[in-house]
Amino acid sequence: MLVNFNEMLQEAKKNKYAIPHFNINNLEWTKYILEEMQELNLPVILGVSEGAKKYMGGFYTVRLLVEGLIKDLNITIPVCLHLDHGSSFESCKEAIDAGFSSVMIDASKYDLETNKKITSQVVNYAHPKGVSVEAEVGHVGGTEDNVYGDIFRATLEDCLEISKTNIDALAPALGSVHGLYKGKPNLDFERMKEINEALPIPLVLHGGTGIPYDMIKKAISCGISKININTELQVTWHNAVVKFIKENETVYDPRKVISSGEKAMKEKIKELVTVFNPKLLSSKK
Repeated sequence: MLVNFNEMLQEAKKNKYAIPHFNINNLEWTKYILEEMQELNLPVILGVSEGAKKYMGGFYTVRLLVEGLIKDLNITIPVCLHLDHGSSFESCKEAIDAGFSSVMIDASKYDLETNKKITSQVVNYAHPKGVSVEAEVGHVGGTEDNVYGDIFRATLEDCLEISKTNIDALAPALGSVHGLYKGKPNLDFERMKEINEALPIPLVLHGGTGIPYDMIKKAISCGISKININTELQVTWHNAVVKFIKENETVYDPRKVISSGEKAMKEKIKELVTVFNPKLLSSKK
């Protein structure tokens, strides 16, 4: 059974650790993430971008895929199926109607009042159905699904305003980027801490790939309760598969090619979770 992210994120906020949000792109990735997180006995958020939804067939197909794997693999950990960067109310509604347990409405490209209006519309539709809602203020830079954006840092005032829509989590843009960094990350930890202390809801860090682990730990100490990872798993999987193909040029079975990245992906997932939540992970051993 899918759950929303409210309980897991509130626990993370209270105890100063972060829940991993891993984007899924196909059956294999979903299977690997679920298996590894079950092995670690920790909750997970499966993120689905609009691009991944289109690639995989649709929101309904994705939801059935995830629920089927949960049943067939005997997954017992809390699993949240989350729309990542929903671009409109219509997209969020479509995901909710298909059975997603959580959505992100990203109306940050609009002015604050328009952002609030669209976000409120999503909250009002989602909450009666038990679906959690994440919003964004400011602009997270970089590229995701071929959509590029410049960095525009969130202000405390804007965060307080968007929180009035009764969202369940907030992603304030504070210097991170989607994709790979060009140069060093420059996160605004002081503002991050200020926003966390002013709001009762958990904060989300988008663009977690490429941020040094010491900065990740500092972000968690400043109030980040959910960290989104996509590119890092893509790069890890790609490198392992390229190595396999070079060493096995006569192997053409797609199952063997795709699964050649499984071990590296699972190792990376464990490594990241250990950074996000070292105390809880050690207690599960």
